[in-house]
Amino acid sequence: MKSGLKSFIGSSPPSVFVSWKNYPKITIAPLSPPQVVENAGFFDDSEKWFGLDRKKFISVRSQLIRSTLPIKASEATTPSSAIQKVQELAMAKNPVEVSVELKNKISHSVLFSDAVAPLGPKGELERFELNENPLIDRKVDYIVSDTGAKSFDAVKELYFSNHSVGFISRLLSAGLLGEKNLRRFVPTRWSITATDDAVSRELIENKIKGFQQINELLLFYSSYVGNSFFVLLVSHSWAFEQLEAKTAVQNSAEPEIFADFEFFGRRKNYASNVAGAYYAARLAIAEHLVKIKRQAAVVVFREISPEYKSSLGVWVIRETVRNALKQKPIVFEDISLVVRYLEPSSSLIASINANE
Repeated sequence: MKSGLKSFIGSSPPSVFVSWKNYPKITIAPLSPPQVVENAGFFDDSEKWFGLDRKKFISVRSQLIRSTLPIKASEATTPSSAIQKVQELAMAKNPVEVSVELKNKISHSVLFSDAVAPLGPKGELERFELNENPLIDRKVDYIVSDTGAKSFDAVKELYFSNHSVGFISRLLSAGLLGEKNLRRFVPTRWSITATDDAVSRELIENKIKGFQQINELLLFYSSYVGNSFFVLLVSHSWAFEQLEAKTAVQNSAEPEIFADFEFFGRRKNYASNVAGAYYAARLAIAEHLVKIKRQAAVVVFREISPEYKSSLGVWVIRETVRNALKQKPIVFEDISLVVRYLEPSSSLIASINANE
């Protein structure tokens, strides 16, 4: 990528990033590689990334230039012409050719985040144009135009219309969902977790809690880019816990342990220990239970090795847990055998075991 680059024509996946620092004074940025490419959609489709080599993945994401535009979160209700173009891009179904002019030369740093996939170079936006009319799904156009619908209802309707959580979080971030006077630009890291939370909560409350309990103890496993996941399904009413063990140094004897959990009653506060990873894993679990039409208590054990030097975003958690649940599980006859197998410090397992 040329260091002096200040203008280019590229293929946006489509993708839009909203920053979070100094909220409500933030920035919105259309993302695009600095050239027209055939496979642009892959650059921002987290459901297709699982299994990709870490270095290859970072290389792909670092091609996306962030063309930043200062905004206030409240401007979603009265967007300027430039912001409207970015919002139109966010609604697009397929990649869109765009023209970008920057005020200054791009910075070549890559931004890593525990919530968002890596972000490439950035520059301050001078001019932004859509070189073609974006293809917008009729359902999306209808929901965005419905300024009387609450954002939670809009998220649900989009999900059950077979739109990915990545696409939905992009619309939410771009200030396109919710009641007209309440619409706000939402930092991308917040919109991802909000979408995972809203969708999984809907599946749990209105589907899973009405299903019969599974009648087996099932243990699933998957690993990816230094993250190992064991997913345990227990014959019990709905409950969920996620434990994370992080080893900071190779062969460290004492890993850091983080945990959050919920029982049958709905969780009302934010899972601050595990944070966005909690909701990403819970969504993958909820989707699986809906698919098999069963209820269970679920414990997710995540081991983070030193190999995972920089976080690649919560999509890693969501997609690795999804992958685990596609594998053939180990079947146990007694929970004490699971405890012996995993040797966990799980308050949820201890509670279930005590009540058996």
